[in-house]
Amino acid sequence: MQRKVYYLSTCDTSKRIMKEVGVDDSFEQQDIKFHPVTEEQVEHFYQQTGSYEDLINKRARKLKDALTEHPVTSDDDYKKLLLMDYTFLKRPVFEIDGQLFVGNAKKTVEAIKEALGR
Repeated sequence: MQRKVYYLSTCDTSKRIMKEVGVDDSFEQQDIKFHPVTEEQVEHFYQQTGSYEDLINKRARKLKDALTEHPVTSDDDYKKLLLMDYTFLKRPVFEIDGQLFVGNAKKTVEAIKEALGR
């Protein structure tokens, strides 16, 4: 069983969701603040979601400034943003047996629990 979570250790929401779904030692854990996602990982997420925009945390504080400096005209521009700053990734991101779950929406958390059989 492959289980990995990409999270931000300073994000209370990420920590709450990880606790709620029961993240334990069976999960590989990547704190994106100290180990930012790689281009390969972002491309893997894209293959699962079909959109870089769906991976963007639109509430990120730095995003407004970044969009002023780097206007988005295509989905690939969102990819560049994701690689520019770790806070732009919507989180947490769970990878469970080939399925990707992105973000903190209630239905996403419920889907994670279901995938884990909880």
